[in-house]
Amino acid sequence: MMDLPCVQWQDHVAQKWTSLDPDIKEHFTSLLEIDDVFKYTLTLTTQDDLDFVQSISAGNSVQKDAEQAAKCRERGNTSFKIRDYTAAALHYSQGLCFAPLSSEQLSLCYANRSAALYHLQLYQASLDDIDRALKNGYPSHLLHKLEDRRSQCLKHLSADQNAKEDRHNPSSKSQRGPQSEGPLTFGICPQAAVGFSVEKGRHLVAAERVAAGEVILSDRPYSFVLIPGMEEVTRLGGRQNTEREVVFGVEHRRCHGCLTETLCAVPCEGCSYSRYCSTSCRRDAWEEHHRWECPLGADLMVMGVMSHLALRVTLKAGLKNIQRAREPIRDKSTELNGQSSDSDPCCSSHYGNSYLSVFHLLHHLNHHSPALRFLCAVTIATLFLKLSKAGPTPLSQDLCRPSGANSQSPEEEGADRSSELWLLGSAVLRHFLQLRCNAQAIVTLQDIGAANLPVQSSREIRIATALFPTLSLLNHSCCPNTSLAFSTGAGSDASAELSESVAEDRSTACGVTVTVRAAKVIAPGQEILHCYGPHSSRMATRERRRLLREQYYFLCQCEACSLQQEEEEEGTEGRQERTSVKGSPHKSSLLCSKCKGALIKSSGDEGVGFLCSQSSCGHRTSSSEVNSRLQEIRVDLEKAVELMERERPDEALRLLRRTQRQSGLILAETHPLQGELDDATARAYATMGDWKNAASHLERSTAAIGSQYGDDSVELGHQLFKLAQLHFNGGARGPALSVIPKVRRLLCLHCGPRSHELQELQAMESCLRGQSRV
Repeated sequence: MMDLPCVQWQDHVAQKWTSLDPDIKEHFTSLLEIDDVFKYTLTLTTQDDLDFVQSISAGNSVQKDAEQAAKCRERGNTSFKIRDYTAAALHYSQGLCFAPLSSEQLSLCYANRSAALYHLQLYQASLDDIDRALKNGYPSHLLHKLEDRRSQCLKHLSADQNAKEDRHNPSSKSQRGPQSEGPLTFGICPQAAVGFSVEKGRHLVAAERVAAGEVILSDRPYSFVLIPGMEEVTRLGGRQNTEREVVFGVEHRRCHGCLTETLCAVPCEGCSYSRYCSTSCRRDAWEEHHRWECPLGADLMVMGVMSHLALRVTLKAGLKNIQRAREPIRDKSTELNGQSSDSDPCCSSHYGNSYLSVFHLLHHLNHHSPALRFLCAVTIATLFLKLSKAGPTPLSQDLCRPSGANSQSPEEEGADRSSELWLLGSAVLRHFLQLRCNAQAIVTLQDIGAANLPVQSSREIRIATALFPTLSLLNHSCCPNTSLAFSTGAGSDASAELSESVAEDRSTACGVTVTVRAAKVIAPGQEILHCYGPHSSRMATRERRRLLREQYYFLCQCEACSLQQEEEEEGTEGRQERTSVKGSPHKSSLLCSKCKGALIKSSGDEGVGFLCSQSSCGHRTSSSEVNSRLQEIRVDLEKAVELMERERPDEALRLLRRTQRQSGLILAETHPLQGELDDATARAYATMGDWKNAASHLERSTAAIGSQYGDDSVELGHQLFKLAQLHFNGGARGPALSVIPKVRRLLCLHCGPRSHELQELQAMESCLRGQSRV
């Protein structure tokens, strides 16, 4: 977990806290204002702290290194030889990031990447890399290779352009392309309004009926930071080479400025870590924050994503915005749903994509434990000192005063500069504390397994941590009435679904966006809620409440938690308990080994265990026995998945069949683990071309998903999408056409009509209906 600083730094600060004089501890704990906390912590931060950061960050060097660039290029060449051009392009991109400016390695990596991009049919990108290779001194005796490749690229681009013009000719028989989406708009829809109460603070409520699937709001982050180390596994070869190697993470595949996926990254000219999708994206990032972050790259990696994001928010804001946000609110005339701004210290002008909306988020300073408060404060104080020593401070230009009759002496200017500079550190600390409760993970679906499998599985991964000003208005529910969908890069168009009359910000700039849709009908007056992480379909009530209280400092009283609490208070006998497997709860999906009746959790003289719900049986099973059998099933499942990734589906299928026979003795068909087994079995059958058996098992897996997450869940939509793919690949026209409408309804509900899956679904349906007319 990269949110907090690395373990070594946490241990260092914990030891520092333990060794403090009791009076110093007491004074620190008594401080109630962030300014005072930061100022006092600066006096406690020493050169030893700076040296320790230097020592632990040494392993994350972000310096340019020609030798490392050459090694990356060699790995790219190895991938190129086995025709894994995607991996080759990524290796060459990594080499570009390491290569010093104007070095031979830089030109060689550009030239080699142009070859990989050519084979991936990215001809314009290949041409761009050819130009960059020539600009950086590509060896003259190899120029003929680039010229030949340039000619081939131009030939392909010319052919593509002719075909495109033919497609756009009115006499062409091809279908029309999609209509223009229009300018992007951001904001809250007219059916929703911002409310305020002492108990809930600012929150969003439905002013009118909101239909299921309707867009409630679309928001852009004030700032975000990519999460490094979210690694992907790629194969090194075909059947003759079954070894796997973790080679690329999110930081290698995505632009650090807009999160778009790219195979032709443009490297930062100062460090080997940051990379971008274009020179314009690199320039924007440099001007906003990276010119100050670049010298601190290794330090920021060990200090964690949260402190990095807090710093980035402050750098973007600048001194003037910080000073303006610190001023008391003097406008008493603004009213918010009948509540004056006296009642809401963060009145309606303070939400939206502005620094005011970020600055006035709750920081919960006094809710944090003294030790955690100290960790945050020392971390930011250390970063502040490192930043000050790295060169001109981010606020230098803001602090420059014109000379003249009223100019101050150097001593007075130095005092004022010091007084104003600590505002930077105090603001960073404020945002660090805010992020514990207000940070939002940006997630995406990532395909897992070999790319050539006929049935693809996917998992949700976090690619960045962000601060969304308007999204922060939404309170939590363990059974939310909304769904979130994220878009990244230049293709972000989800917010185009909002009416133009809704948003104040009509900028056509693309980038990272979040779109919130109603997952069900929301009646007027109902609060609009989303899930902060602990979800009723994945986690038991007690665990959810514990996590929410630890991180967000409230006792959840949502519908799901309240219902469970009522059942416990009523002492309902024989109710269906929840049992967690890898964080996934399920209702009565464990079976009695004697009679196949449902097991329920019970407490007795022998401790917590499971009791058969059938009164005629009454068989009892210990928790340890159940957990042991579930673990055996999980281990076999993981082995089978690994066999499939090694292209040995026959062995995987034999293992899965044996495991299914064992799992049938303890797991009901609706158990999530049974659903995973059926999903893996379907993939094995499909890989071997047995479409009928594959469909049968995937349908059983879909039933388990529906039981766990609900018939209107996005999880069920993704699973049904896989089923539609399987029917399509297997030539089962009727079953495919019967599933497609169900998939369309669920994906439109949660992801909107412009999602990638729906475009693929439309292509499948058009192909299938076209077959019926042949």
